[in-house]
Amino acid sequence: MRYWLMKSEPEAYSIDQLAKDKTAPWTGVRNYQARNFMRDQMAIGDKVFFYHSSCDEPGIVGLAEVCKRAYPDETQFDKKSPYYDEKSTRDNPRWLHVDVKFIKKTRTVGLPELRSHEALANMRILARGNRLSITPVDPAEWEFINKLL
Repeated sequence: MRYWLMKSEPEAYSIDQLAKDKTAPWTGVRNYQARNFMRDQMAIGDKVFFYHSSCDEPGIVGLAEVCKRAYPDETQFDKKSPYYDEKSTRDNPRWLHVDVKFIKKTRTVGLPELRSHEALANMRILARGNRLSITPVDPAEWEFINKLL
């Protein structure tokens, strides 16, 4: 089992929406490294920190779990979607996504709190310039953060 942090802007898709939907496809990822994490490393049962980004209080707001392995992201084929990719074809899709299921909503563990713990100093979300929407989380970091929740 692996652990992940997956970021979403709450206006686009929030932890509350995932709680309502129960499961959801993690669509719209347009970064090759994040896509490769989903394609090559994510497996059913992997645990996820759901992270709200680009909002008043960015931070971890819930827990989810990967419930379906990577498959083509339909938004790449939809000309009306902001995630449309004219170079992608059904025979050779460029973009994939996984499905995640809701586990629970948590208190918000924001960036200042995450940065305040030496045990999390190497966490990728805290790295300068990190803009990835999906990052791996070390098992020790996962355990430490779960104690904060």
